[in-house]
Amino acid sequence: MQILQPDIHTIELASLIIKNGGLVAFPTETVYGLGANGFNPTAVAKIFEAKGRPKFNPLILHICDAAQIKQISTIDINSIQNLITAFFPGPLTLVIPKSDIVPDIVTAGNSTVAVRMPNHKIALELIKTAGVPIAAPSANKFGKLSPTTANHVAKQLKDKVDIILDGGKCSVGVESTIIEISGNDYYLLRPGGLATEEIEKVINKKLLKKENSKNPNAPGQLLFHYAPGIPIKFLNDISIEETKGKKIGALLFSEKYLDYSFAEKKCLTTTNSYIEAASNLFYMLHELELKNIDIILAEPVPEIGLGKAIMDRLKKAVNTFK
Repeated sequence: MQILQPDIHTIELASLIIKNGGLVAFPTETVYGLGANGFNPTAVAKIFEAKGRPKFNPLILHICDAAQIKQISTIDINSIQNLITAFFPGPLTLVIPKSDIVPDIVTAGNSTVAVRMPNHKIALELIKTAGVPIAAPSANKFGKLSPTTANHVAKQLKDKVDIILDGGKCSVGVESTIIEISGNDYYLLRPGGLATEEIEKVINKKLLKKENSKNPNAPGQLLFHYAPGIPIKFLNDISIEETKGKKIGALLFSEKYLDYSFAEKKCLTTTNSYIEAASNLFYMLHELELKNIDIILAEPVPEIGLGKAIMDRLKKAVNTFK
């Protein structure tokens, strides 16, 4: 495993690895992805093996041009043109009917495929140079903290990835928002780096909720996920009392608990910005994971805008330790 600075030569090398059935970790605006040729079932299988990811959990196909949707989906592209125009490239994933060219391993046997165009120069150039859609979940061990730097990837995956392209810290910091389109209905499958309110303005209707399924048709729908290696609970007066005598690492959003004497303290934002807080969420959890502490107490965030995505990740992390 090598961590390489992206340039014309290293991107060409990475594209050759993709074409030859290998694995490349690459930056996007959301988190780092673990990529393989989305049309090569054997290569895609390596993603599941490297992550320890269950085969029933589908992957996202990353594209560099909206025209590629016609190749991997049977949907009438005019029916989603408003979303493409508004949010591609960006942190939005669309779940739409798949075409026969998409291997079943990518979709976990579902009749739909998850598609995204990342808003990141390195990612787009890699996809373009590889010449195929790149199947990529987050570049981490299954269920663990998502990576927002190249070092986060290396720490978890080590030699299970051929190379890592280092694009610095991810700007959005949480995974994409995922919606499923079924006829005239739009379902929210996972809150993420694009606020649901922005999507609803474009589609001019409310996103519908879908119950968690034993057979998900998109990532991020499991109840246990995104967990650090240290137990995590929500921060409140009860949890503070319950953890007396322990070394507490606090993940803060507001000034409410600033005066408490925690062993470690990380503030997601200094300006009450949900964008800043989302960008720092996994990054600061990774930092707390390395500290000499017994437990992480995370302050709940109001579920407004990107606050929904932050709380989705925190709830799933907390559920892991219940």
